[in-house]
Amino acid sequence: MRAGALILITLAAPAAARDPLFGLPIDCDLSDTCYIQQFVDHDPSAGVTDFACGSLTYDGHKGTDFALPSLAMQAQGVNVIAAAPGTVRGIRNDMVDILQGHAGAPDVSSKECGNGVVIDHGNGWETQYCHMAQGSVIVRSGDQVAMGQVLGQVGLSGQTQFPHVHLSVRHNGEVVDPFDPNDEATCGPSDTTLWIDEPPTPAGGLISTGFAPNVPDYADIKAGTAGVVELDKYGNIVLWGFSFGVQSGDEMTFEIIGPSGPIFEHVEALTRDQAMVFRASGKRAPASGWDTGDYAGMVTLQRDGTELDRQVINVTVR
Repeated sequence: MRAGALILITLAAPAAARDPLFGLPIDCDLSDTCYIQQFVDHDPSAGVTDFACGSLTYDGHKGTDFALPSLAMQAQGVNVIAAAPGTVRGIRNDMVDILQGHAGAPDVSSKECGNGVVIDHGNGWETQYCHMAQGSVIVRSGDQVAMGQVLGQVGLSGQTQFPHVHLSVRHNGEVVDPFDPNDEATCGPSDTTLWIDEPPTPAGGLISTGFAPNVPDYADIKAGTAGVVELDKYGNIVLWGFSFGVQSGDEMTFEIIGPSGPIFEHVEALTRDQAMVFRASGKRAPASGWDTGDYAGMVTLQRDGTELDRQVINVTVR
């Protein structure tokens, strides 16, 4: 998913000998098929700051969001798994799967988590897993679960606008950021995290890219249905990129190479901070049509001259 991404990885020690260590709460590959969209907010004011002194969070966010790149992937079924062994303390399993902002979305006041599971890990530690699919939760209160045991599947329930599982870690009722459990404000991964193997934490990146005959609808981008594998030689060639965690001043570069060499390059300046955004650029066919054959598109996201992410996609022109 992220060839060449700028990733921060550490092999950190646990916060303290008594503290639990956690694995991922989702059965996917963070370097390829899923990504972290948002972190815990460390700013007690109306501002926002994640553990790396960045802006991949929102005001008052109390967990880590492990996101899927599309609704299509969510529909195929992705397991939510226990991040550590413990006892199931509670579940919810009957809320509908409708993204907030869509037609028919229910009022989720006081039920923002949607369908989910709470696990007690002992000594005041617990984890909560939110936005799971209706009817997918397969554990019950009182069950003993092992690390990595399937709890259910990623859904669209509760206060959510994209498919993901929200993981909250709490100790004696207080929110703990597993990336910085001691709130050390180091502007990067702490030397004492709660992860067994710390997940990659890019400061932003590309969720997906693709070719299309015209600029696609945003709904199709999010659904995972916007990309095509073939284009008409007399039609447009459009290359698009779907990104997360972009900041004002970032640049998205689009390059298309045809059978005879480069045919197009465009740099798009991003002018504001956005949790998610897509951009597209392309070219109309010449009167004689495009050369038939295989074309490669490369989308690059840069910040302050540093490449955050790059994806390469192919299409055949007939």
